[in-house]
Amino acid sequence: MDGTENFYRPWSHYKAGFGNMAGEYWLGLENILLLTLRKENELRVDMEDWKAGKADAKYSSFSIDSEVDSYQLHLGRFTGGNAGDSLTLHNNMKFSTFDRDQDTWSGNCAKTYLVAFWNKRCHQANPTGLYAPPGLVTSGIFWNSWRGSKNVMKTLAMKIRSVSACACAR
Repeated sequence: MDGTENFYRPWSHYKAGFGNMAGEYWLGLENILLLTLRKENELRVDMEDWKAGKADAKYSSFSIDSEVDSYQLHLGRFTGGNAGDSLTLHNNMKFSTFDRDQDTWSGNCAKTYLVAFWNKRCHQANPTGLYAPPGLVTSGIFWNSWRGSKNVMKTLAMKIRSVSACACAR
């Protein structure tokens, strides 16, 4: 949102979460797991470029596995939005940070691009990239299907919400 948080962090920070919910933050992989564990959830990604253009992308479901399975991503089908689909490529990927390389690229996406995410062969979506106006960084926050990888975003927010009742034991 404004560059106040450094998102180039180790695994332990992404597991626990960091930042300020009134501004920039990462909820934490353990918290995301708990929120998605017993209910079906959908995902909406909202973004804005530096020229006040706004777009979104929606997915029918979103969940992650536990840390034992490296918080592997499970994403439903792309259901629409004017930003297009830049996340499906990352479906079924394990979460990667600079100190835990779990992407399928021969290098380390997190170290090379200063990011942490469910990377495959690096990224089509880069929500944890460096925050900077256009032209200042080579790989910032982007959503490839909307503005390409060279056009960085001003804001990008991933939002989940429940679409079903709790499947808890009654």
